Amino acid sequence: MSLMPLGYVLVTTAQLGVGEAAAFLWRPRVGELLWNTVRLLVAGVTCCLLIGLAGAWVVERTDLRGRGWWHALMCAPLAVPAFVNGYGWVSTTHAVQSFSGAVMVTTLSYFPFVYLPTVAAMRRLDPAVEEVATSLGHGPWRVFWWVTLPAISPAVLGGALLVGLHLLAEYGALQLLNYPTLTTAILQQYATVFNGPAATLLALVLVLFCLLLLLVEHVLRGRRPLARVGSGTSRAAVRMPLGRHRHTVALGLGLLAVWSLAVPLVSLVRWLVKGTSAGIDVAELSGAIGTTLGLGAAGGLLATVTAVPVVWLAVRHRSALSTFVERSVYTASAMPGIVIGLALVTISIRVVPSLYQTVVVLLVGYTVLFLPRAVVSLRGTVELIPASLDDVARSLGCRGSEVMRRVTLPLALPGLAAATALVALAVSTELTATLLLAPTGTDTLATKFWSEASSVAYGAAAPYALALVILSVPATWLLGRLSTPGDRIEGAR
Repeated sequence: MSLMPLGYVLVTTAQLGVGEAAAFLWRPRVGELLWNTVRLLVAGVTCCLLIGLAGAWVVERTDLRGRGWWHALMCAPLAVPAFVNGYGWVSTTHAVQSFSGAVMVTTLSYFPFVYLPTVAAMRRLDPAVEEVATSLGHGPWRVFWWVTLPAISPAVLGGALLVGLHLLAEYGALQLLNYPTLTTAILQQYATVFNGPAATLLALVLVLFCLLLLLVEHVLRGRRPLARVGSGTSRAAVRMPLGRHRHTVALGLGLLAVWSLAVPLVSLVRWLVKGTSAGIDVAELSGAIGTTLGLGAAGGLLATVTAVPVVWLAVRHRSALSTFVERSVYTASAMPGIVIGLALVTISIRVVPSLYQTVVVLLVGYTVLFLPRAVVSLRGTVELIPASLDDVARSLGCRGSEVMRRVTLPLALPGLAAATALVALAVSTELTATLLLAPTGTDTLATKFWSEASSVAYGAAAPYALALVILSVPATWLLGRLSTPGDRIEGAR
């Protein structure tokens, strides 16, 4: 299923001759788009890694006061979609319509993808490992770089991979920020010159970027086993005293919270007041809220259920085939939603015409787009469950799927919940595929917001944006709770 869009891209691109394709890719404009995409990818992933790692270390390994509140504030940007964040900044100042502005806005939107799994991994890490290194005379920084970071690297790499894939496929925020990339160019090709083969050729370039990211993540991850049998220790790690740096660290976290939350939210409220004075269509807003909730729940559950066998194969039955199956789910997530939408429209019309313009095709599109979120979230949990527990269950008479149902899935419940919440968040804010695949008359908060914001009707767009933020809060809260010590997998340490 995940490879269907790639097949569509390859077949459509083949309509161009080799010479025509080479001439198109050699254009100066394509080189500019390629450069913009590469530098945004490198800068965005780097900034998210630095902020996510630093934030997780400060919250989990120092004596910072009010850690619970700071943890909540570090998770909160997930409730503000990237295009809403861009809308808030652009409607405040047009100075953000630049490369640095694009890096800033996308970093503020995506750093929680690194922070959350890193915090969860640090809280599952046995503090005795770090204490042994400290007793051998290593300082806090050496302990972090040589002991802590290698132990939590799968979580960090998984988060960085998600950030990279989102940056490759981001459209709404970058369009508002007037920062052209391969993704924005693809939609412009479809919207202005209707050049399908040229647009899909650019999508193929994005797929190559995706494969490069997957290769780097796979090499850095390695094959080192992560699970332990035994309860380990449930005590908290010894926290490093911040001393005179306490206030500086708190000020830095406070500025991050203001930058990522206060600026877009204040802008939303300001435009909401203006929009209210012009009148709000309550019926349309209520209908969009109901549709968004329903699609988010259905899409989250479907993607998580689909991710279970993929992760099971990748973790429990490692082979070239299982690695290929797992890696294949990421290719579609690097493509813009409109490419996924066009692929599914083409396939549904030619193979199952009765499903065209139905919710079924829309949910399949969401699953293809956001399956990587579910796989990354679930794999981080399943890798910590020792395979020996499966062997014990089989020795006691459990067979086949019963082992997964009675042993693995209960232990993987935090990962399942996190996967569902992450996908539900993504579905509620998805834009381009929804515009193409949603049945006629079906409007979500994201599509209603975009129809107003793209017309520079900021006041009319504000109610839909604010509703999106409010609806995202429960899922964000759940993700924050799942990274607390309560998510510890007993028996997997």
